[in-house]
Amino acid sequence: MPARILTLPSGLTVAFERRATPGFSFQLRLPLGSAHDPVGQEGSASLVEEWLYKGAGDLSAREFQDALDDLGVRRGGGLDAESTVFAASGLGEDLGGALTLFAELLRRPALPDAEVPVLLDLARQDIESALDSPADRLGLETRELLFGASGFAHPSSGTLEGLAGISLASARAFQRRYGAQGAVLGVVADEEAETVFELAGRLFGDWHGGDAPALTPHPQLGRTHHLHDDSFQTHFTLTGRGVSPHSPDWFAWHLALTALSGGSASRLFHAVREERGLAYSVMAGPQLIGSEALLSGYAASTPERAPETLAVMLSELERWRRGLTRPEFERARSALMASTVFGSESIRARSGGMVRDLALFGRVREPGQMRGDIAALSYQGVNAFLSSYDPGPLSLVSLGPAALSLSAAGVSHV
Repeated sequence: MPARILTLPSGLTVAFERRATPGFSFQLRLPLGSAHDPVGQEGSASLVEEWLYKGAGDLSAREFQDALDDLGVRRGGGLDAESTVFAASGLGEDLGGALTLFAELLRRPALPDAEVPVLLDLARQDIESALDSPADRLGLETRELLFGASGFAHPSSGTLEGLAGISLASARAFQRRYGAQGAVLGVVADEEAETVFELAGRLFGDWHGGDAPALTPHPQLGRTHHLHDDSFQTHFTLTGRGVSPHSPDWFAWHLALTALSGGSASRLFHAVREERGLAYSVMAGPQLIGSEALLSGYAASTPERAPETLAVMLSELERWRRGLTRPEFERARSALMASTVFGSESIRARSGGMVRDLALFGRVREPGQMRGDIAALSYQGVNAFLSSYDPGPLSLVSLGPAALSLSAAGVSHV
């Protein structure tokens, strides 16, 4: 049954799909994420999201969690650059109780003062732990190189300098930016649509406000950076232009990427690991930030063999653009179709997918239509797309004893 959509007077959009299932799943997305952190207070969004769970309405933090446990509800969610997500799943009969608890969490949070220093200390530990991990440090440097001084440059946990700038008053000010405007609620359950819409209206229909201006990332590609580290491995990332999710080539790009780096039969796995033994870990895939898509690659190798690893990856990217073989195309299309089928079967994935679609496309894509779009991809069409696809100037960030160079590898474009 196709999803039904209703926008409440408060500005909250509700998407509902009925499934013959004993369970329910919902996801509530607020368009306020770490990219909205005030300058000099990076980490505010993450701190506030954690702070909310320290009590809601008349319930303490422990009582709130006990109430969810009494219903057998599993909660989830999290934070990214553009949004904060609250999710839950459980038995269908408990949908009303679970959604009521989350309405209390968002609309009547306790926000105890004493928790803020504790949360700030935990956030600092999280950042310091990331700085001890070469792969995490590399990821942080890659973000900074791509996004500069924008809100997309720092991780969701913030920065040590930003955490030092957060006060009790500033954290409360950030929490007041929560609201229904631009928020999306996706629900999957075996229930009448009118019942779900009435429940959502009762809980969120008069929840006004919401201060989350749309932010557009502007990645700066074609740059190179190196972090010196006397480690036993050299890690590096490659980043290039991707294909917009609004493009008719979106599925062709994903199919082609599956052939490039989608498992043990993929080109990168075979050329880098199986054929030459250059690296245990190598990948390339899509990275989506808002409506901006990037081609993102990663590998880790010994310092002595890292230049060769980079050269082979670049060579494979160049060869990939010359087209797939027929068996590669067939395997990749089957894998893409399977992931779409399994993703739509899970009610948790489906509630999240509806929310993501509404936020990104302004509409809900039906699983049958997506499967049809994938089935319609042709061998000739995907190869024609690859021949015209230009990832543009690549960015390279490396971490290890010696810097890597695109020019030394023989290319700056692929």
